Amino acid sequence: METPLSLFELNALVKRSLSQCLPDEYWVQAELSDVRSNATGHCYLEFIQKDARSNNLIAKARGTVWANVFGLLKPYFEEATGQAFTSGIKVLVKVTVEFHELYGYSLTVYDIDPTYTLGDMARRRREILKQLEEEGVLTLNKELEMPLLPQRIAVISSPTAAGYGDFCHQLEHNSRGFFFYTELFPALMQGNQVEESVLAALDAINNRLDSFDAVVIIRGGGATSDLSGFDTYLLAASCAQFPLPVITGIGHERDDTVLDSVAHTRVKTPTAAAEFLINRMEQAADMLDNLAEELREGALLRLEQERQRLLVAKNRIPSLVFSHLSEAKMQLLTAKKDLFQSVSSLLIRQKHRLELLHQRVNDAAPEHLLNRGYSITLKNGKVITSAAQLADGDVISTRLAKGEISSVVNGKIINK
Repeated sequence: METPLSLFELNALVKRSLSQCLPDEYWVQAELSDVRSNATGHCYLEFIQKDARSNNLIAKARGTVWANVFGLLKPYFEEATGQAFTSGIKVLVKVTVEFHELYGYSLTVYDIDPTYTLGDMARRRREILKQLEEEGVLTLNKELEMPLLPQRIAVISSPTAAGYGDFCHQLEHNSRGFFFYTELFPALMQGNQVEESVLAALDAINNRLDSFDAVVIIRGGGATSDLSGFDTYLLAASCAQFPLPVITGIGHERDDTVLDSVAHTRVKTPTAAAEFLINRMEQAADMLDNLAEELREGALLRLEQERQRLLVAKNRIPSLVFSHLSEAKMQLLTAKKDLFQSVSSLLIRQKHRLELLHQRVNDAAPEHLLNRGYSITLKNGKVITSAAQLADGDVISTRLAKGEISSVVNGKIINK
């Protein structure tokens, strides 16, 4: 049996072998992923290659651009292409192959060809967004009105993702004590089944639209290359046309997926998604507080106005009473005068009428008729008005204006 090698010895052997077999610099085509730089100016990134048909990753390698090279390479590339040196672009770089006993295989970048333009990932994103725009659905979800109180949240995430736990913790421990109801719709957030899994979750939510106010799609950290599942047409089209506002927190600050572009609101992290919902609730609460304060101030102002009005009315009561009494006194005096005049006028009219009646009575009195030459014939004190009332030999008396004559009937003539 040969003497066994330690792991370090084996890695050292690999390092020497690679140095001997691949001693030169090589131009390599690859897509950038997970590009980041630190305070020292070094750039650490990931090179990836995808299958043209399935879009699955078929190769991956760590890369490093040291500060002395990156300080020249980045502005040179961005000025020449107008494209930021960031994840999602396809590049042609000159590299050397490195192997470290502890950190393993990596590529060190020394140069870049700026004529090699944007890669498949960025181009595919542009094409998807253009297609959605042509179909008229690109901004549909953004045009939805976010509920004033988004408390019922449908969450699409991996149940084991740290981001999901951070999201729930942030909601549950908000400083204002707002209540949120969340329901998880589990989905795979990395790998080849991201699209299928998230679409299934959206379908499940769509069957219960009345139960939720908004949808949150969140994912924890991870490499930029793991975000490729969120750059598909079907997923973007479904989210763009979804009837509830969609909030995404699936990437890093430096990443922007197609799904982010069509969602109602895009935030950086799951925690930021929770903060967005809390802020929305705080805005509503502040608005209610302002309305309550305005109502209180309005009520106090109205009470003060009514108090002043009552005070003015109270002060006016004596003068109003005196004024009304004076007016009533004048009305009584006027009524008294009018009554006196009316009674006087009535008495005058009635006196005149009595005088007329008296005159008529006087004119009809027997004495008056006797004075005019008429006479009254009486028999036994009763007035005789017809000769048929008398018989021959009856004694009658005739009353004149002056005196009275007694006679005996000795014949009579009866007029027919």
